[in-house]
Amino acid sequence: MIDEIQVRNLALIKEASLCPSSGMTVITGETGAGKTALLASCKLLMGQRADHDMVRQGEREAEVQGRFFLPPRACGEGCPDGELVVDRRVSVDGRSHVKMNGRMASVSQLFDVVSPCVSLCSQHDQQILSKPAVQRRYLDVWAAADKDGLLEAYQAAYAQAREAARALDEVRARIESSDARVEDARFKLRQIESLGPSQQDYDELESSLRKAENVEVLMRAAGEGCEVLSGDGGVLDGLNAAIVLLDEGARADESLAPLAESLREATYVIEDVAHDAARYRDAVDLDVSSLGLMQERMAAYQSLFRSYGPTIDDVCAVADEARAVVDAVDDADAALQKAADDVRRAEESLRGAADALHAARAAAAPALGDAVTASLSKLEMDGSAAVVQVDLLDRADWTESGPDAVAFLFRPGQGMQARPLARIASGGELSRVMLALHAVMGKRDDVPTLVFDEIDAGVGGSAALALADVLGELAETHQVIVVTHLAQVAAKASTHYVASKQACDGAVFTHIEQVQGEQRTREIARMLSGSITESSLEHAQELQSM
Repeated sequence: MIDEIQVRNLALIKEASLCPSSGMTVITGETGAGKTALLASCKLLMGQRADHDMVRQGEREAEVQGRFFLPPRACGEGCPDGELVVDRRVSVDGRSHVKMNGRMASVSQLFDVVSPCVSLCSQHDQQILSKPAVQRRYLDVWAAADKDGLLEAYQAAYAQAREAARALDEVRARIESSDARVEDARFKLRQIESLGPSQQDYDELESSLRKAENVEVLMRAAGEGCEVLSGDGGVLDGLNAAIVLLDEGARADESLAPLAESLREATYVIEDVAHDAARYRDAVDLDVSSLGLMQERMAAYQSLFRSYGPTIDDVCAVADEARAVVDAVDDADAALQKAADDVRRAEESLRGAADALHAARAAAAPALGDAVTASLSKLEMDGSAAVVQVDLLDRADWTESGPDAVAFLFRPGQGMQARPLARIASGGELSRVMLALHAVMGKRDDVPTLVFDEIDAGVGGSAALALADVLGELAETHQVIVVTHLAQVAAKASTHYVASKQACDGAVFTHIEQVQGEQRTREIARMLSGSITESSLEHAQELQSM
């Protein structure tokens, strides 16, 4: 629901404010007074396209602010409590800036949040009713296809069937791969699998090869190190000599005893190191044949890296891809059968969901057509009729929206053939059909706010009263905002605004003012006769009391 709209520097509007009621709000005024500028502000708040020509002449930008209270389905993280404040600005260079609850947002984000909650109906915008997707959506709402989960079940089954068909096509494509591709995959697989590469194997090979290639250096280092430590005249001999000297000195001064003990402990460590070095020297084996094998294996690794690397993971990925190609051919029959079975099961599930959705639509279509026809009769369009047609399509023509072709047909009069709305209905007729459609939808329609722009064009007399009654009934279940020239409609409103064109300091601007009491009666009287007379005032009072 729209709680408030504030407009600045839009078209002829310098500044204006609109606070629609929860029922019906009307905007009246002379032709050219700027009533439709308020509708332009609604379009901007809905995320529709902005035009730099909207900016009031001489100003740098136009600004529209709106506060909405949205239904739970439309609320996101940005408006958890349902309240949404939108600020949209359009500059003279055509750039558009949007804020939602104080945060920057894109126009598309604004459209996604607000547009589903406001239906804007004018003779131009009624053309949307001619679109099959819109007609199908109205039928689904009437048939409660969403609430019963029928459309969701169909869409899930449709997605599953599409995925199964894609998988089957992929299997067939692999089977139909050229011999050259399969042979290339087999060659890669043989080359890689003959080595059996792994990161652990490569790391161990690299370490072992480094040792094998430096065996002489390792033997010399261990052997000479052992000799330096434990050989004649080595480190141990020197330490032992020092220990003897310190022990002799300790007989005269006991403070030398700890030093001797420390050296004695050091000899234990050095003896262990010398022993380990000797054992390492004796264990080193210069096996030329093993060295050659390791060098050959490392060369094989390097070859794989050059061809498919540079890492082990890259090589393994190539092997997996080649294995998939080979397996798809080697296991073609089994893979093809499995994919075909998946498609068959998915199609069975889809047909079941499609039958249920089609049955619900087909059952609801006549009732919707009859209800709209009855509503058109209330609008004094006797003889006119709405027909909702549902045709089950061939499987190849099914879409995510369903298995049906849904068409709204319109018959202007008795004895005339019903034809698609886009081909036969005038702009005024489309407006009336849209109004009738909204009226019969009532609470089923989850769009809380309906905005009508001069839906009463070409209507007068008793038809005007009928139109006003239908709008009044619609206002019982929706917030309704109407730009109108009909006094009968204005008299039904709970809130009434008047747009007038005024001049100040040589500039022309649109003034928007809420009228009540006597002011409102005088405006309705003006709408009735073009001037305010005693009889028109009496007639206006009579309309307001009806």
